[in-house]
Amino acid sequence: MHGESTSRKNHPSLCSDFFLFGFLIVFLLSFHHGCCKSDIHNGYRLTLAVPVEYSVGFIGRAFLMETNQMAPNFKAALSVEAVNGRYSCSLEVFLGDVKVWNSGHYSQFYVSEKCVLQLTERGDLLLKGPKNRVGWRTGTSRQGVERLQILKTGNLVLLDALNLIKWQSFNFPTDVILWGQSLNVATRLTSFPTNSTEFYTFEIQHDKIALYLHSGKWNYSYWEFKPSKNRNITYIFLGTKGLEIYNDKAKKIAQIFSSPLDPLRFLTLGNKTGNLGLYYYSDDEHNFKAAFQAINNTCDLPLACKPCGICTFSNSCSSIHLLTQKDKGNSGCGEGVPGEVLCGREKVEMLELHGVTSVLKIAPKRVNVSKDLCANLCIDDCECVAALYSSDVRECKIYGVVIGVKQIERGYGLSYMVKVPKGTQTSHGKSNLKKWVIILVGVVDGLIILLVFGGLTYYLVQKRRKKLLAIETDNNTT
Repeated sequence: MHGESTSRKNHPSLCSDFFLFGFLIVFLLSFHHGCCKSDIHNGYRLTLAVPVEYSVGFIGRAFLMETNQMAPNFKAALSVEAVNGRYSCSLEVFLGDVKVWNSGHYSQFYVSEKCVLQLTERGDLLLKGPKNRVGWRTGTSRQGVERLQILKTGNLVLLDALNLIKWQSFNFPTDVILWGQSLNVATRLTSFPTNSTEFYTFEIQHDKIALYLHSGKWNYSYWEFKPSKNRNITYIFLGTKGLEIYNDKAKKIAQIFSSPLDPLRFLTLGNKTGNLGLYYYSDDEHNFKAAFQAINNTCDLPLACKPCGICTFSNSCSSIHLLTQKDKGNSGCGEGVPGEVLCGREKVEMLELHGVTSVLKIAPKRVNVSKDLCANLCIDDCECVAALYSSDVRECKIYGVVIGVKQIERGYGLSYMVKVPKGTQTSHGKSNLKKWVIILVGVVDGLIILLVFGGLTYYLVQKRRKKLLAIETDNNTT
């Protein structure tokens, strides 16, 4: 059993105090319980003190157990962490330095004064704060539980006298699947980007596995993988060489293979990007490396740019600013006048942008419609803020967010339309904004090219000057 307490705040004296405190925890816990302990029994209790004042970046952690295997091994820890102005208390599982499970993934348990982990005499594992307030529990009281153990697979389990599992962390997946772990159809992984109202999910459905972006009541797919011949999925399993997909007869019907020869250790749904990755451990670099990523192009990620941003060919972001004729200030993309509903043909119109599309695939749609009807469908829908029309298949997709917009080559027959307040477009039917967006996208890419060539030209000129100066100096010397 091990412990640590760290702070990322840049105060030398404070950091040294936390380091000393962490050292004492390591020493005391190791002295009383020994190293490499993989289980604890009923009656166990551990308390972590919570700082009186809030400290940004603070993490206090005490390791309870670890697996006896080659590094990187699994460890279970009680943790106190600074989150959103308060301190969160949670039980966690780590593979090396990577957090692969957290009791507070979906709902934080905020505490003051102390964070307590207890395995009661009746077999219930719980987290408590001051005044015995319970913030998380397994609900296994009176089920014959005798001990908590961490297995070599990273599965945290509560076992009875017959070694039967009464509770396991594998049944409560967060944003990671470990090697040897399976997920049934209709289950999912969830990841929450920092400082964002949106969140990502990796979902196992009967006909496919897919990545989704959730924004309010809207859910959009942005990557999917389907077995051939329309075969149905029952569960998925993370094996040594890839993600395996099985039917109801436990027969493998598809697989996503990983490239390196090293065995896979986990699958994760990226918290920042929403990308799906398979990871192995590199003995040479002593770090986890990606063996497979579902999305390799930055602009194909849904939140590569902020809402109302366009991801350009150079992987930079251009913003869509709406400049109305009535008010020459920014009105915000996809928004009307504050307090007014953004719908109705007397209040709004659709601004058409060419050379852009959306990476959001699955959205409410209508087929066999014209572009004008597509625009009117969005105008009349108070929740619609954008529409994507494909002239090739006469298909209209309706969006409740302006997210995942990226630049593409012209000629695909796509028209991306954004809802704007009436009067944004000029009387000639052309949009100053549309011109501005096209110009801005071109300027951003042009500036990057100009900077590259300008830097190269400057380098060559300076090199030639130095060479001429050296020749002149040699001549003067002679």
